[in-house]
Amino acid sequence: MRSASVLIGAAMALWGAASAQPLPSHHEAVPAARADPAAPLTLDQALELALDNNYSLSSARYAADSSEGVVLQARTRPNPVLGIEVEDTSRKATRNTTTTLSVPIELGGKRDARIATAKLARDRARREAEQIRADVRSQAVAAFFEVLAAQEQVALSTQTVDVARDAYRIADKRVEAGKAPPLDADRARVELADAELERAQAVSALEVARRDLSVLWGNPSPQFTKAEGLIAMPPDRPDLDELVAALERSPSIQAARLEADRSRAQIEVERSKRYPDVEVSAGVIRNNELGRNQMMLGVSIPLPLFDRNQGNIYEASMLAYKSRDDYLGLKTRLQTQLQRAVTQFDIAKNTASRLESEVLPSAHTAFERGKRGFEAGKFGFIDVLDAQRTLFQARARHLSALSDAYRALAQIDRILGRGSL
Repeated sequence: MRSASVLIGAAMALWGAASAQPLPSHHEAVPAARADPAAPLTLDQALELALDNNYSLSSARYAADSSEGVVLQARTRPNPVLGIEVEDTSRKATRNTTTTLSVPIELGGKRDARIATAKLARDRARREAEQIRADVRSQAVAAFFEVLAAQEQVALSTQTVDVARDAYRIADKRVEAGKAPPLDADRARVELADAELERAQAVSALEVARRDLSVLWGNPSPQFTKAEGLIAMPPDRPDLDELVAALERSPSIQAARLEADRSRAQIEVERSKRYPDVEVSAGVIRNNELGRNQMMLGVSIPLPLFDRNQGNIYEASMLAYKSRDDYLGLKTRLQTQLQRAVTQFDIAKNTASRLESEVLPSAHTAFERGKRGFEAGKFGFIDVLDAQRTLFQARARHLSALSDAYRALAQIDRILGRGSL
């Protein structure tokens, strides 16, 4: 039994060495919701809150971290097997006890192929996490400028109410003085009511925009007092060829490319399984009848007569074709989305530029002239209303065009997986 004890001791030593290696463990930790400060919020602060506290992004990071376990598992070797057999259990004098220790030996490059596939899966998960980060950042930028635009819309609608109230006051005085028909005062009252309704709608839209922004860091009840910043003319975009070249370096394209590589590597994993593994065993037979121990050696080799893993090889080959087509399809879709976003940005920026340089100055001049002329009795109230509508519609269009430009720019950054704002 001494030799058997040696085998058991060797197996226990191997188990102890493996158990001594530190293994990752899970500790339940519920992330604390982080509220935004009750103060003006800048774009940098909004981005920091979103990137540090967004649940989708933290989920993607955990998924990327979990892929390290795939690589760790791929590097492990098969466990040895300790076997004990007892013959003639009822009679100790003639009993035979066989103790064996079997060690599987992987052939065909199984371990190397498995590790290569796991590393590609890990790299793909990291690129996917980077793309999620770009998505969250793009959403935060777009939502922040939506709040800025909503704030400007509230200010604009408030100005409209003030102007409509002033116009109603002037019209009412002219009606009382007999210089204008009562219809002018009625029209002014209607314009004032419409302006107040538009302001109420703008205030509601601002609250929705504020929630859309704060929910990105897990807070459905925003605390910040206002978004601090200006909706100025956005910067010029890079050349389209430069953007298309940058698309090749985007995390989403890299993740799709790595998935195609991983699928091809999986074919090698399945092909390596065609080669059977050898199991080498050594043991001791204790023969009580003879009163001595006998050493034994053995080799076990499966014969690949029927199962040569042909089905899994075929499946892996078809999935590799699928991953290749998924990559090409994603590349085409992203190129189309990039061109569309570039076109939307150009249209929005050109519209905002023309409104700012041509339409707004003329509309403002026309309104001031009409207002002074109405007070002097040279123009009718209809002329003032038309000039007022033209001015505030131009301001609203200018604000909307700037918002569209920033939204398109954020979309470009999302597609390319980068941040330019």
